[in-house]
Amino acid sequence: MSFAGAKLMLFLGEDLLVIRRDEKPEIPWPGYLDFPGGGREGDETPEECALRETFEEVGLRLSEDQIVWSRQHGPSWFFVAHLPGAAIAEVRLGDEGHGWSMMPAEEYVAREDGIPHFRELLNAYLSERG
Repeated sequence: MSFAGAKLMLFLGEDLLVIRRDEKPEIPWPGYLDFPGGGREGDETPEECALRETFEEVGLRLSEDQIVWSRQHGPSWFFVAHLPGAAIAEVRLGDEGHGWSMMPAEEYVAREDGIPHFRELLNAYLSERG
């Protein structure tokens, strides 16, 4: 399977975990609100990529059976998982990003500093789950 990378839209309780991207001009969407995820390594699957990156970026280890939604968008995969709100205490920011925060998913969809196609994908998930 050919793909470039994967992202995880991760709910901790009712809210969504977001990462503020670094302000580096060489990266896409500098300073925007991002989800855990990144580029594929080796021959990993999209799920393995998203879960590895989530652990590296926010310190949370999930399993593939915790993924409840998936969608391919261009060369990337997007997934959704839900953990209990208590998992917030376990979040540890890795070496990328200015910081992390929690927000209602509807707020991310409405924000100008949310990556536009991420906002669309999150909105699709919200619409499908009802």
